[in-house]
Amino acid sequence: MLITALELYQVAMPLRSPWRTAHGDEATVETVLVRIESGEHVAWAESCPGAMPCYSPEWAGGAFAALQRWLAPALVGQSIDSGADLQRRLAHFTGNYFAKAALDNAWWVLAAARQGLPLHRLLGGDRDRVEAGADIGVLDSVGELIEQIGAALAAGFSRIKLKIRPGWDADVLRMVRQAHPAARIHVDCNAGYTFDDLPLFARLDDFGLEMIEQPLMAGDLIDHARLQAQIRTPICLDESITSAEVCRVALDLGSCRVVNIKPGRVGGLTEALAIHEVCRQAGVVAWVGGMLESAIGARIALALATLPGCTYPADVFPSSRFYEQDLASPALELADGSGTGRQIATLAAPGIGTEPDPQRLQSWCVNHARLEAK
Repeated sequence: MLITALELYQVAMPLRSPWRTAHGDEATVETVLVRIESGEHVAWAESCPGAMPCYSPEWAGGAFAALQRWLAPALVGQSIDSGADLQRRLAHFTGNYFAKAALDNAWWVLAAARQGLPLHRLLGGDRDRVEAGADIGVLDSVGELIEQIGAALAAGFSRIKLKIRPGWDADVLRMVRQAHPAARIHVDCNAGYTFDDLPLFARLDDFGLEMIEQPLMAGDLIDHARLQAQIRTPICLDESITSAEVCRVALDLGSCRVVNIKPGRVGGLTEALAIHEVCRQAGVVAWVGGMLESAIGARIALALATLPGCTYPADVFPSSRFYEQDLASPALELADGSGTGRQIATLAAPGIGTEPDPQRLQSWCVNHARLEAK
């Protein structure tokens, strides 16, 4: 598949309300979009590292610069036969997972469009709908948190993910459990704690959580293995899992019992598929996380979440959860009909069937570049 042009966009998308995690508070989400061309075929993809290097060392401005200066020039004008081929051509650039993911995801969406297939079918997905969980960040009061949990449960969401950080953790969860004793809940620490917080995590064992997501430093496997050996609640690794090989080592060490897969964090769908296979062969629960992407990135994550090994409700949300207006169209909506929990349906169109709204793209664009084959 000859890549005849690549168009790059850095975009700042305004949130409905600030999103609060252990990394801090965000009022906008910065993301990177790629428009990829191969002759008459065109596709859009996204990778969303955020505005600041907090979740990972990457940030949207840096990813855009790396794409414009090095990564995209390495591919434009080249014939790329597979995701693995694309990754080999970028392998001499160290790290830069989110930047690489923008190109890798674009290749997959374009390949699906060229074949007339929805992306989830090309990836090997075995269903057309994905169960979505509800995520709730750090709020102004516990009362507000309990109210939002109740609203999510009443709306039919089967599991709730709560962001915690020092000062908003065990005592908050105790009150949540008193109000919602049977709710299926897990917590996300966003690497906000250390092994010295072992007594806190021992307390969390009392709350019947589904898992504790990324409690310790991003990249760590050893202390996570020590922590997992001393608590009952399964640890889920997110920021620490950057490749299939790292995933294999983490499982061998006993660093986690659950794995979160985010295409952006691991360099794109090619590596995400490999991580899914490692988890499937090990009999380990995998599930797909999100980075508050627009509908473009969310559709890519949704396609990944249709794979047979992704058995826990995904962090893929209706667009209205975080945005008054999604950057892309059609926006994601909860599916009608019966099923387990609340679900979001894939689209039958080739690729992901989604592209940016031209006016919003122009209004929210921070940087733009176009590279064409000579």
